[in-house]
Amino acid sequence: MEESISGFRVRGDWGDVVEHGERITRALRDSGVDDPDAAYDARFARAFEEWEEWRPKSHETLDADVSEKTAEQASVEEGKGEKAGKDPDEDIKTAGEKLSESYEALEEDDAEGAVGKWSESIDYVARAADSAGRKALRRVEDTVYQRVMTQLAPYYFDNDLVSANIQQSSRGNGEEFVFEVNVNDDDLKDEVSDTLAEYEDEVDRWHIEVEKDTEAAEAIEGAEPPPEAEDNSKSTRNG
Repeated sequence: MEESISGFRVRGDWGDVVEHGERITRALRDSGVDDPDAAYDARFARAFEEWEEWRPKSHETLDADVSEKTAEQASVEEGKGEKAGKDPDEDIKTAGEKLSESYEALEEDDAEGAVGKWSESIDYVARAADSAGRKALRRVEDTVYQRVMTQLAPYYFDNDLVSANIQQSSRGNGEEFVFEVNVNDDDLKDEVSDTLAEYEDEVDRWHIEVEKDTEAAEAIEGAEPPPEAEDNSKSTRNG
């Protein structure tokens, strides 16, 4: 692993990519970012869940699974109007009402009140336009983003907690990947760096998490269903 100002980078095969993601995930979990009540920003708990979902898994492929998750993660978020549960038409109606109130304030020689209502009207118009634009983008997003944008920058992730990207290149008869992950909070990044260094010193062999095929086991006559998979991100560290 290489460490620089831009993050923690590993170069190798798919197994190296998966292991790198698992190590960083474990280091982040050890820091407590998955706990909303921990010392770090409470937003990190949700951001950690998003990272945990996106990071490459051993049973996944880059072109199919990671590309699709990238498109989903990069989808247009809800705007202020949508978060408030308001349709664009509702905001336009409210904007008209605020504008009428502004005129009424002018007639009453209330210049300050008129300006305030006029400003509110503009805000509602802008919010309506924003909501309408976001909805329009989402209607074409799956096609436009996944088929066009992912050809330009297909494999990346970014939120408050982590920024990451994967590059792929040919290497002889196989494929080589470069996976770089950056922790966006400087103090947390230092802590993760120290933890990763401990892993390098203490862990002889990192056991990569493998998806359990429970259906196949249950289909075998007389076979008992295997136990539910534990949280392997917590149990992959072996000294």
